[in-house]
Amino acid sequence: MDKPLTLVEHLNELRKRIILSLVCVGISSALSFPLTSQLLKILKRPAFGIIENLVFFSPQEAFLIYMRIAVICGLTISMPVILYQIWAFISPAVEEKFRRHVGSFVVFCSLSFATGCLFAYFILIPPALKFLLSFAGEDLEPVISATKYISFVTSLVLGCGLVFQMPMLSFFLTKLGVISSRLLRKKYKYAVIIIFIVAAIITPTPDAFNMFMLAGPMIFLYEMSIWVSFVAGRKPKVEE
Repeated sequence: MDKPLTLVEHLNELRKRIILSLVCVGISSALSFPLTSQLLKILKRPAFGIIENLVFFSPQEAFLIYMRIAVICGLTISMPVILYQIWAFISPAVEEKFRRHVGSFVVFCSLSFATGCLFAYFILIPPALKFLLSFAGEDLEPVISATKYISFVTSLVLGCGLVFQMPMLSFFLTKLGVISSRLLRKKYKYAVIIIFIVAAIITPTPDAFNMFMLAGPMIFLYEMSIWVSFVAGRKPKVEE
């Protein structure tokens, strides 16, 4: 049986996991920097046919844009390592029979994150850009800052990636005894309100269109989380 850690030991363990994650992000970001030109082209693809050119307004802005892209790429690449560090930190609180599933945890959470990122990139961003720029009409000509555009795209991509972790989070919180499917179902109305608040925070623009486009999948994921919690909370039948 593992010896319980003191509060100071827990904090030291947490600090260790955070440092390891930051080191991995730093290395991945440095390795990604030479590829930022190609990554910028990828980030501009959802705006194809909608935004012709991106502009910048200060001498250092272009460099900062590439730095930001490199860091975001490093964060994305490091996600499996970050997830492993999270698992390593919480594993002492998990039953022994579930600790060996670290590989499944990392793989499924990474796939969920990637699915959320792809959803934002292919499904959410193109119609959102088209809708928002349609308000310009003939009287206004859009001059889009590269910084604002990158912020818009990356915040939606990373936000969706994190939101798509809901079912996996539901599974492990259920296994830890923190939540249950019955509790999630009972708090459904409150959850919908919170979902719309979170969607409004994640989306970088204040319009309702983006908020609803993100809130819809979040509500679906919450419903999925209830069923995941139900399955995770089922007691195995004991053979007599």
